[in-house]
Amino acid sequence: MNDLHVNISKRFNGLLPIVVDVETGGVDCRQDALLEIAAILVRFDSVRGWVCDDASSVWHEHVEPFEGSRCRPEALAFNHIIPDHPLRFAIPENQAFKAMAVQIGHWLKVAKCRRAVLVGHNAHFDLNFIMNAVERCQIKHFPLHRFTCFDTATLGGILYGETVLARVVQAAGLSFDVQQAHGALYDAQKTAELFCKMLNECQPLRDLKF
Repeated sequence: MNDLHVNISKRFNGLLPIVVDVETGGVDCRQDALLEIAAILVRFDSVRGWVCDDASSVWHEHVEPFEGSRCRPEALAFNHIIPDHPLRFAIPENQAFKAMAVQIGHWLKVAKCRRAVLVGHNAHFDLNFIMNAVERCQIKHFPLHRFTCFDTATLGGILYGETVLARVVQAAGLSFDVQQAHGALYDAQKTAELFCKMLNECQPLRDLKF
């Protein structure tokens, strides 16, 4: 992470964008399991602009379903997750979110930002699942903003006329492999690339001085 990363604190008024994707056992954030989560930090490079190609800026975990949670067959058919597969190397939800809080806290310190803000595709879906997990785990000071987020689905509709992730990514001139889709790490990476593309190419944002 280069020293120009501190400029993010000025660009987003103290907020640090963290691209996040979750895979779940359904669409009910209170009853359905959160099974996988990935977080990627974007950074500013003085030559290339906004980028997300730093391996040290990626965090990813498979998560065990919380006790009493549901994993709906249609959701598992969609994301191809087998919750009890031993090679998932899943960890308990409480452990995963404590580790995520530590990682985001480190990124905040380096970037000199006061709070992290979730960037996601249909971002409130991811945010609701995360905040419900944080509540279950009784984590009092989770560093992610509880209600503000940047949604690339909304931005995709405005900038490219598309809202589905694969279509928005392709409309932006980026590659998308449907065979890898619906995994948290891959979808987070493509969302991060898309977010950087939007920041770099949108005229008002590109000309903004910070």
